[in-house]
Amino acid sequence: MTAAAIEPAALPAREDGAQFQIGAATSLQERRPRTLKHGDCFAVYDANGDIISAPGSPDGLYFRDTRHLSKLHLALNGVRPLLLSSGLRDDNAALICDLTNPDFEGENGGPILRHDHIHIRRVRILWDATAYERVVIRNFDDCPRRLTLSFAYGADFADVFEVRGDTRPHRGKDLPPVVGADAVTFAYIGLDATRRETHLRFDPAPTALTAERADFLLDLAAGETRILFMQAGCRAPAQEQPVRRSFFVAMRNARRALRVSSSAAASIATSNDTLNEAMRRSVSDLYMLITETPEGPYPYAGIPWFSTVFGRDGLIAALQTLWLDPHIALGVLRHLAANQAEDFDDFSDAEPGKILHELRRSEMAELGEVPFRRYYGSIDSTPLFVILAGAYLERTDEAEHVRALWPNIEAALLWMDKYGDRDGDGWIEYGRRSETGLANQGWKDSHDSIFHADGALARGSIALVEVQAYAYGAWRAAATIAARLGFMERAAQLDARADALRRRFDAQFFDEELGTYVLALDGEKRPCRVRSSNAGHVLFTGLALPERAASVATSLMSGASFSGFGIRTIATTEARYNPMSYHNGSVWPHDTTLVAAGFARYGFRHEAARVFEALFAASTHMDLRRLPELFCGFPRRRGTGPVFYPVACSPQAWATGSMLYMMQICLGLKFEPRENVIRLHRPILPDFVDGVTLRRLRMGKNTLDLSLQRADHDVLVHVAARDGDCRVVTSL
Repeated sequence: MTAAAIEPAALPAREDGAQFQIGAATSLQERRPRTLKHGDCFAVYDANGDIISAPGSPDGLYFRDTRHLSKLHLALNGVRPLLLSSGLRDDNAALICDLTNPDFEGENGGPILRHDHIHIRRVRILWDATAYERVVIRNFDDCPRRLTLSFAYGADFADVFEVRGDTRPHRGKDLPPVVGADAVTFAYIGLDATRRETHLRFDPAPTALTAERADFLLDLAAGETRILFMQAGCRAPAQEQPVRRSFFVAMRNARRALRVSSSAAASIATSNDTLNEAMRRSVSDLYMLITETPEGPYPYAGIPWFSTVFGRDGLIAALQTLWLDPHIALGVLRHLAANQAEDFDDFSDAEPGKILHELRRSEMAELGEVPFRRYYGSIDSTPLFVILAGAYLERTDEAEHVRALWPNIEAALLWMDKYGDRDGDGWIEYGRRSETGLANQGWKDSHDSIFHADGALARGSIALVEVQAYAYGAWRAAATIAARLGFMERAAQLDARADALRRRFDAQFFDEELGTYVLALDGEKRPCRVRSSNAGHVLFTGLALPERAASVATSLMSGASFSGFGIRTIATTEARYNPMSYHNGSVWPHDTTLVAAGFARYGFRHEAARVFEALFAASTHMDLRRLPELFCGFPRRRGTGPVFYPVACSPQAWATGSMLYMMQICLGLKFEPRENVIRLHRPILPDFVDGVTLRRLRMGKNTLDLSLQRADHDVLVHVAARDGDCRVVTSL
């Protein structure tokens, strides 16, 4: 698909140079939000199940990057109930909140209602752009009670970028709410001429209903239970059915869909119950984040800020989970191929062959107030696309699927040579085509993330160290694909291209004094002599010369880089180090796992196991055992957990894939479908795990159940069940 040309609106400039920053007026970690997602719809609630309407609050029900419900407060006799517990089902199908009453004065001189006598259970489901809720109220008192249960609500139809902190000089028109006997409809006509609606329905009909509130007057006998239902839809239902029935249909559909989608994945069970919880949550989060596109499944990047297609995030999440479920990788490849740029468009940073960075469908994106309607300002998505295609072929040997993608792969390779290398010097560099585009276009895309040893920001077209590593991986992957498809001459050309890059790279990027690779070359080819996690990605793709690997690994596992919970983005020795920053000293789980994969590739398996232990230890302090997008890079202290980052997305696709990927890395799990072999290369179990069982491990039509058990310093491998004739080989 050709990148659409958009006439951009005037974007406000920031004096500090920061772009599209996420505001931090409210800490997500402090509030521990509860999230649900289905398709293009997601919801963020507080622990009570409410949507808090406050400045800076990300709470809400969102559909296609617009907030359709910005307020939802449940009250009992006009007071917020007390929280007992709150949690998600293991499969993420429902949010369940248990509440109770505080002390109430008696009505008309009646007896005081003491706390903990009225129980309220809220069960909420998200399905097909609609949030469904069942509220069960039970009177545990020994006398009748008259109670008023109320819902207060509102819809602001804010663009997700407004919620993140952007300001708009003009907005569309809010239409007057339409109130019926048991329903309320809010509507908004945007400046893009699109009508957006929110439909609230109640069952039974409220005692009183207005545009702001629904009141239910309840007379409950001792021990009596009453059930209420509510739904909030982001579009008009095609066929209205009773709200009560809709809830149970949605519950069935949500549970069934998650069960069917996750059934394609291998299951993981270990000797450590806490690790099992983390693994189950990772799998559940992965499939909750996946949205079905016309080309197949795609893991949306993260909730709340990035619940949409991101090229880089989807590609890395698919790489992390390729061993578990290769269908995800195929969906990612096909969807990104369908959205590959064919023409130039300065506003969207599009160039022929380039792979998508971000896709948005909100009002601000449609109007060009932000450049992300279909945006290509990512320097690494294109080589990562080729790497994933090669990894998918290696995992599945499904050559026909990859053959269909070959024109897209060739277009990506042409982009790398012709447009990625902006000045013809052999390095892939980025530089935005418009002042509205992202200034930094690697995965560390903060405005201040690429700098020199003295802290001065790098200028000009920048060649990131990890991007050269991805380019090398892409040339190698493309050579393998070409050979498999019978294009032998092309394969030789691609291998030669990779060889040439490897010969030149070491001289330009390795710094003897630092003992590792520099962060980048700036526009004048001056090295950014900064110790960073980016250097570990050179190990990940195999670009590093073998004699450099030990030095790089030592640098990354030193106290300056390894926090004890993961690998810092920037070492503590560097000028811009700040453990609370987004990219200059924090720990990102996905980044840490790519470095760990590099360790294992060069034989540093014990270092990889230490990284696994670090991320696992971090997860034990996280709500739901869920690793967030990032956390602060403060050093690990005995008896304490990691310091949270205030506006980190959770769940986040590539953080969700991190624990799953670490399992593959430590087991040395590889697939050789042409030889019908599943290989375990030098498997190692970290100290907190004595045994691992993998069930329904698939390769083609074959499935295996594998059991691995620690035996002193070795790992014993046993085939517990087999369906097919594939072999298991353990190699040293």
